Amino acid sequence: MPPTNTVGVPARPVRVPRLIATLGPAFVAAIAYVDPGNFATNFTAGSTSGFALLWVVLLANVVAMPIQYLAAKLGIVTGKSLPALCREVFPRGVSLLMWAQAEIVAMATDLAEFVGAALGLHLLLGVRLGLAAVVTGVLAIGIIALQRRGPRPFEVMIGLLLAVICLGLVYVTVRTPHPGAGALTGLLPGRLDHESLLIAVGIVGATVMPHAIYLHSGLMTSRSAGRTSAQRRRLLRTERLDIILAMSLAGLINVCMLAVAAGLFDGRGPLTLDAVHLGIGQVIGPAAALAFAVALLASGVSSASVGTVAGQMVMDGLIGFRLPVTLRRLITMVPAVALLCAGADPTTALVLSQVVLSFGIPFALVALLVLTSRRSIMGEQVNSRAVIIAMTAVVVLLSALNLVLLADAVR
Repeated sequence: MPPTNTVGVPARPVRVPRLIATLGPAFVAAIAYVDPGNFATNFTAGSTSGFALLWVVLLANVVAMPIQYLAAKLGIVTGKSLPALCREVFPRGVSLLMWAQAEIVAMATDLAEFVGAALGLHLLLGVRLGLAAVVTGVLAIGIIALQRRGPRPFEVMIGLLLAVICLGLVYVTVRTPHPGAGALTGLLPGRLDHESLLIAVGIVGATVMPHAIYLHSGLMTSRSAGRTSAQRRRLLRTERLDIILAMSLAGLINVCMLAVAAGLFDGRGPLTLDAVHLGIGQVIGPAAALAFAVALLASGVSSASVGTVAGQMVMDGLIGFRLPVTLRRLITMVPAVALLCAGADPTTALVLSQVVLSFGIPFALVALLVLTSRRSIMGEQVNSRAVIIAMTAVVVLLSALNLVLLADAVR
């Protein structure tokens, strides 16, 4: 006999396959939280400060959950992406300003993705960095082409690449001697000097990424089409689970990066990622070095694909203009290829790109908070006063970090 609820009506059984079928958008957005920029900032943090910045990594991942939920809620309730709503609601000058800064952030994002993937391919096969960046662009275009068959194949492919990243780094962490020794000391916030402040802002920029906010709202629009109000509420509940699972996995990956760096390289100062790869091979073994390189390559290729989709969504939403995805991919990869061909240090470029990313966070967060707090837009799903206060505090905190970094750099 099927179970009944409190009023005697048979309860609907939970269908696990149907639940799994609804998961996916948050895992696509989660790629932005484990891209090559995260590799650079987390390994730099661990090698220079041990576990001292672990609290920054954890805080950034925890804060990401409600941010991604608000983005998903906006797409589900309105059936429109955050960029599209910004163009509808805000003055045109504001939309143009948001688009201009978003494109600058997109260039920094592409820089991190292509540099990381190229470095991963170089470590695996010895391919020159410039050529490896071009190969990354081709692979990214191939993955994006899966969208022609609907959103699901693209989500599954990105999910598989996320699993590769996770398995590779968990394996390296397990093989690292005493990877968690001293981790408790990093859970409490401490004083940030100039060097650690730069790395901390880079960690935040690499974790709470603007294009992930824009992207998540857009991914939910197709899922909300034609649904009733009750069905949208069920979709919101499912998406909360999707976000918790995806962001927890991303948090685990980021902690693994810092744990490996702290366990193997604490006190050695900032290391390049190729030096990290070499050190892992010398201390742990070739299999661990291979796992690291494969994870870095998977991170770069997947994030390059997701970044292109997000950039197209931002341009289309904010200014109503679309470029062929292949053309956009070719344009945005030019700076990264030029930088690598010029012989710039990949790891330094990755860290600095994440600092640039952090300056784009307030633009996306303020727009998201303003729109989800308007009853005329959100209806019954409008933000509560507690959510508004909490998210305002997040915006102020992230903006303050950027201002302190800017003032420190000027001084």
